[in-house]
Amino acid sequence: MKLHNLKPAKGSRHKKKILGHGRASGHGASSTRGMKGQRSRSGGTKAPWFEGGQMPLLRRIPKRGFTNQKFKIEYYLVNVDTLENIFETGTEITPELLYEKGLIDNMALGVKILGDGEIKKSFRIKAHKFSRTAAEKIKAAGGTYEEIGISAKQAG
Repeated sequence: MKLHNLKPAKGSRHKKKILGHGRASGHGASSTRGMKGQRSRSGGTKAPWFEGGQMPLLRRIPKRGFTNQKFKIEYYLVNVDTLENIFETGTEITPELLYEKGLIDNMALGVKILGDGEIKKSFRIKAHKFSRTAAEKIKAAGGTYEEIGISAKQAG
């Protein structure tokens, strides 16, 4: 067997079905769509959730509960061990500085400092929100923290 003798397995290759190019092609005229009816028309498909005129499942089931997602305030989350690794002792850490260092993607959302990891350096941290453990760890390391208000954009 040599490379020039290789052929695909019999029946593994199919010609592309060309539709609507004359009766001689075998797929002209109605282009394999049959005669009349909804399925023969352009765009003639039902939505996947259509149940034939029966009251759809989503409308049969009652609404329940309440959601406040529209007014949810989202934060970028930054852990204290990340601050420990990136910044020097005594640095004043603000959302602007976190943005410059690439820890947050943009200034549109607030910043929340979380208490994951250890912190030994003292910082002056300004953020929109602090977890209880983060606040305790910052205080224990000799640093200070200040909650700054959220902007109107963050509040929704």
